[in-house]
Amino acid sequence: MRKFLIFTAALLFGLAVHAQDPHFSQFFASPLTLNPAFTGKFNGLWRLAANHRDQWPSIPKAYVTSSASLDFPILKSRIPENDVFGLGISGLTDASANNILKLNYGSLSMSYHKALDEDGYSTIGAGFQATYSSLSLDISKLTFETMLTQNGFTNEAGRETLANGNNQSYFDMNAGILYSGSSNGINNYYAGVSMYHINRPQVSFKDKNWYLSGRITVHAGGSFPVSDQLTLHTSIIHQIQNKASETTLGAAIAANLNQDEEKPTSVYLGSWIRFNDAIVPYVGLEFGGLRIGASYDLNISSLKAATQTRGGSEISLIYIKQPAENKGIPCPKF
Repeated sequence: MRKFLIFTAALLFGLAVHAQDPHFSQFFASPLTLNPAFTGKFNGLWRLAANHRDQWPSIPKAYVTSSASLDFPILKSRIPENDVFGLGISGLTDASANNILKLNYGSLSMSYHKALDEDGYSTIGAGFQATYSSLSLDISKLTFETMLTQNGFTNEAGRETLANGNNQSYFDMNAGILYSGSSNGINNYYAGVSMYHINRPQVSFKDKNWYLSGRITVHAGGSFPVSDQLTLHTSIIHQIQNKASETTLGAAIAANLNQDEEKPTSVYLGSWIRFNDAIVPYVGLEFGGLRIGASYDLNISSLKAATQTRGGSEISLIYIKQPAENKGIPCPKF
């Protein structure tokens, strides 16, 4: 039984550690889990973002991930006019295997963006993020062969408590850089790179130790008006962690229904594709500074038989509080 317990814990934890971090198909709607340099880099007073993902719904509660963040620019009167100094807080919770393995973390982020021209259309910035994380393994939800008796499964027999506890915690460091530019003050294009788990924190259950592998992310995108009412938003991301990697790219068209550039009411329609994994149709609605997005992963990988092609549903919310006077400097959006 002891070997079986170690194997089960190693399997569950190994999935979280050696595979990719929890992530979102709508990566563009979760800025602080994508790149700390996004902190404060938007046109507004403050930004609230929230995301929820249910992966592989054909397997009940296989992976359920939620995140939330709040960030804002600070010290505007003490730095050059077109520079941005950002501060943010964020949190994430990820539950695997019907809540048997849980990951929770809270982060504090900051970034500074330096204007490269007098209008502030082109900037280069760097961001840093400090994270406190906790992992918990619920032994009470595991079933072992020693619990099977002639009268059926018992509730407690055969269970044991992990020698170093069922809960682990660690500190983590992340960083990134981001370039943002515009050719005419209306469009926007950006590119960035980030690395998470720079310090490769060590975590363990039983006598088995793991080091979190660094996650390197390269991403880019832009927003380009194609008419008075239509804007093309496009983005691409490539991530590498341990021996796992993924590339996702796509685009969405936004139709401005009220023709208000500062406070648009827009409908979004588009799709992203995660190569060799899933097609991700996306719809969105924006009004009064709030953007709501919904997507659904259609699995096209070898797992589609087990998942019944149902890769996962996802929703996102982003609200940006606009100032009374909107300068309208182009910033990354998708």
